[in-house]
Order: sequence, then structure tokens, then C-alpha cells
Amino acid sequence: MMKISTKTMALSTTMLSTMTIMSSENWLSMWMGLEINMLSFIPLMEKEKNYKTSEAKMMYFLIQSMSSIMFIFTIILTPMMMINENFNNQEMMMIITASMMMKLGAAPMHMWFINIMNKISWNNCLLLMTWQKIAPLYIMSNINQNFMIMNMCAMTSSLIGAIGGINQTSIHKIMAFSSVNHLGWLIICLKYDNEMWIKYMIIYMLIIMMMTKTFEKNSINFINQMNMNNKTFMEKMNFMILFLSLGGMPPFIGFLPKWIVVQSLIKESSMMIIMILMFTSMITLFFYMRMMSPMLMNYNTMNKWNIKNNNLKNFNMIKIMINFSLPLTMMMNMI
Repeated sequence: MMKISTKTMALSTTMLSTMTIMSSENWLSMWMGLEINMLSFIPLMEKEKNYKTSEAKMMYFLIQSMSSIMFIFTIILTPMMMINENFNNQEMMMIITASMMMKLGAAPMHMWFINIMNKISWNNCLLLMTWQKIAPLYIMSNINQNFMIMNMCAMTSSLIGAIGGINQTSIHKIMAFSSVNHLGWLIICLKYDNEMWIKYMIIYMLIIMMMTKTFEKNSINFINQMNMNNKTFMEKMNFMILFLSLGGMPPFIGFLPKWIVVQSLIKESSMMIIMILMFTSMITLFFYMRMMSPMLMNYNTMNKWNIKNNNLKNFNMIKIMINFSLPLTMMMNMI
């Protein structure tokens, strides 16, 4: 096990490196921030000394290094445009975008993300699905996104994220494919409205944080474990609301970012992309419902000694209140 001081240092360096990237004024300091971010996240993967974490660390290091090499190679080549006019700026931006897609785990470069998610703890999954995506997304937001690679990556990510999750039994893998699907929505945010991805990311981070903490608390890693430990009615409702919110069902907070994206796509008359994104969201909702239905259908009797303490009840109530806060946020958005 890692020392608390080492873990705190690695976590703070991970946070600070992302902030460094977001406050950078040139490409070179952004690349430096990405490297620090990678090297400080790898020690955080250390939970137990087994082959799974070692594999995950090596895989993460290799993929991130490869994409960083592409990024720094493009930065070094960019001054060559002044010497040779064949070095087109648009092509350089496309290479930077492709390297960032690799860092994010967007389809078709998504398999490393799925494999790593299956080998690490829920806390690391939370970091990999949320915080580790901020820096590459910010770098992509600084690039002029008027090329086809963005649309293609967004559509393939949403399709693969939806179809890939249907046949899975591991909750880690289901959440990874769900994250790839949401990444499709985030990439579209970058293309049509540069600040919209921040709103989407904040709400997505909030939902994922609540979900991963719930899975960790109940020690859930596979679908058949969803119904194993006796759950109260409140816990069952909590699971259902979190999954529906992540899928983007209207009464819940998860619907708000998707609604904003659809609105901006309607303004741009991109009906084909809207149809693909909405259909893939329906598929993700299907496999969320498949996970929830046995748990909701089964009636559990609960012994007195199994009843959880009041703190957990309060935590469940807070999560339900957050997910039902959509009308309030919609009113704030209108103001």
C-alpha cells in the first residue's frame, strides 16, 4: 500500500499540472503540463501489488507517451511552416487533435481506456473518467475545429460507447463504455460551442462522483453483485435515479447538458449528428435499465442488524436531491 503522504503529493501534482495546462500561453508549457500529469497519475494507480495494476500502469504510460510524442513532434515542426509552405497549419492542428483523442480514449483509439478501467480501483476510475479528460479537452478547445475528424470521432465514440456496453458483465467496463459515449457528446460541444464542454463536464463529474462512491461503498464490480447485498428502498431508488440521470432522462440533472448540446446542434442544423447521439443515448439507457431491473423487481426483507446508519440515509437523500435539481438549474440557465 502507498503512504498517505505520497498519495497526497501525487494527487496534488495531478491537480496542479492540469491547472498549469489551463493557464499556459504556449504549446510547449502545455506539453510539459501533460507529462507531469501523466507521471503523477501513474503512482495513484498503485493499490495492491498485483499484475493487474502493473499492467494498467504500463499500458497508461505507453499510450500517453505515444500521444505526447505526436504532440511535441507537431509543435517542433510548426516553425518549419515559415521555411516550407508545404507544412500546412491545418494538417498540424489535425495531428494535435488526433494525439489528444488518443489521450482521451476516444473511438477508434478507445481500447486502452476500457482495459485500464477494468484493472483499477473505483477512485482511480473516477479520476480517469473525469479529471484526466480536462487537460486534453482544454488543448482541443484552443484549436480551430472546422474539420471532419471531430464529427467522425464524436459519432464513432457515441456508437462504440453504446454498442460496446451491451454485452458486458463488468460494471467497470460498462462505466468505461458509458464514458466513451459521453466523450462523443463532449467532442461535439467543442466543435459547436467552445464553453459548453465545461458545463457538460461539471455535471458529468458530479454524477460520476456519486456513482463511483456508491459502487465503492457497496463493493460492486459486476452486474450480479447489484442484487446481492440487501438494499433498502431508498438505496434502490438512489441507484435507479443515478443511472437514469447518467443516461440523460428528462426529470434528472443529467438531461441538462444533453439538452444544451441538442439546442446548439439544432441551431447549426446538424440533424444527422443529433439523431446518432440521441439513438446511442437510448442504447446506453437500455443497458442501465438491464442492470437495475433485477434489483428493483426483487423484494428483499431486511433484518434489524442490516439497517444502515442515518449518515448513509442522509447521503442517499443528498444524491436524490442533486439529481432532481434540473428545474432549478434550467431556471438559472434562462436568467
